[in-house]
Amino acid sequence: MILKSKFPDIQESIFPKISRLANQAKATNLGQGFPNFEADPYLFERLQHHTHNGYNQYSPLAGHEKLRYEISKSQLAIYGSQFCHETEVTVTTGATEAIFCAISSVINTGDEAIIFDPGYDSYNPNIRLNGGTPVHLNLDIANPGYDWNMVKDAINPRTKLIIINTPHNPTGLTFKKHDLDNLWDLIKDKDIYVLCDEVYQHIIFDNKKHISPINDERFRDRTFSISSFGKSFHTTGWRLGYCLAPKPLTVEFRKIHQYITYCSMGSTQMAIADMMEARPQYFYELGLFYQAKRDLFIKELEKTQFKILPCEGSYFQLVDYSAYSESDDNTFCEQLISERKLAAIPISSLYQKAPKHTYIRFCFAKTDEVLLKALELF
Repeated sequence: MILKSKFPDIQESIFPKISRLANQAKATNLGQGFPNFEADPYLFERLQHHTHNGYNQYSPLAGHEKLRYEISKSQLAIYGSQFCHETEVTVTTGATEAIFCAISSVINTGDEAIIFDPGYDSYNPNIRLNGGTPVHLNLDIANPGYDWNMVKDAINPRTKLIIINTPHNPTGLTFKKHDLDNLWDLIKDKDIYVLCDEVYQHIIFDNKKHISPINDERFRDRTFSISSFGKSFHTTGWRLGYCLAPKPLTVEFRKIHQYITYCSMGSTQMAIADMMEARPQYFYELGLFYQAKRDLFIKELEKTQFKILPCEGSYFQLVDYSAYSESDDNTFCEQLISERKLAAIPISSLYQKAPKHTYIRFCFAKTDEVLLKALELF
């Protein structure tokens, strides 16, 4: 028997490859984006409590009501946006599942979806699985920002979805008010939906505010907002995320969600809900926590020949390595591991068609000790 692959062009993701090379070389791994420190002890205490008190069977399809209520309450407190926890909030098994369900809700055969590169590598296959065509537009890393004239030129009658990631992985770029206005001018008279991947929404620096289409009434009836508790609470392995969307979109979203995972682990949901209820200030403090790590890492980078690019949010830092090498970024990252015992991500792996560049991505969601050690060999 010969299996016809749906994705003959897709190979192993760069993230496990870099982590494997880092482990083999006993290198400091600033590649894959996960914290190497633990979450708040209170979260673990609540997880243990709920594990021993009945939350080990199927949870409701949309997520436990208490967690959905806390999500709605938090959204109102932080952004002034009201969402009905019954009909507009859905808990998912990670943000990646939510992204798939959102794309599947609106993309049909022949539709096009606009995505920005470099970007999260799940968007493209999810669009293709639904019979759609991904339209990749390259961001200018040297001058970060959205080229809305390029977006305008890409829109046509087949365009059904535009995917925004803010704060952006890997550039750290955040959406601005003028970006909202430009996007609205392009889609206001068209049947185009917006998917806003906001998994780093609470990790924004330098007193900037998170700006999202979901909190702008103009976009409200056509937007999915996806977020991640794993990113916010340092528990990426718990695989817990959620989607905010108006009721008609949520209805379609949940039709797909019920056949993907149906529900997520109940005890983790209840632990997160308790944390949100008991520590409402947590999200306000998270940006400051990671800003301190960004600033510490930048201070160490300034002692090297890396050129540091701006980082407005997320826990990733791009650098230009041209002072060290003229090699392509994949080759340089392999050399970095073998010669300097340091792992980073070559961002060409996050493009469909990468331009010639000398940029790599570091993750600074690490202990201060690890960040101080990372650049010792430079």
